[in-house]
Amino acid sequence: MHELSLLENVREILENHAVQQSFSRVSQVTLEIGKLSCVEPNALRFGFDVVMKGSLAENAELTISEINGLGVCRQCQRQVEMESLYDPCIYCGSPFVKVIQGAEMRIKDLIVI
Repeated sequence: MHELSLLENVREILENHAVQQSFSRVSQVTLEIGKLSCVEPNALRFGFDVVMKGSLAENAELTISEINGLGVCRQCQRQVEMESLYDPCIYCGSPFVKVIQGAEMRIKDLIVI
């Protein structure tokens, strides 16, 4: 489950920002997860408390917002919504659609003390 290593990276980012911005506790973490990112939101929720235990984000609330998948067809140049990484263009059927949104995972917001 690669979600645990992603959560460990989130913890490291929080710790680095705590030093840079002088905060000692995190009470809420909001993550944006792209629908095309191959990250399972339920697995993140499941592992969050375990990974954050003993850190400045222990007992923090996790909020996850999903980002829809968008792509641009390389053949007809139209923007298309995507449900999976390999969706063909809905306009021309081309299998060559470049993802422009929805493959990312990022920390959107923190509430800190």
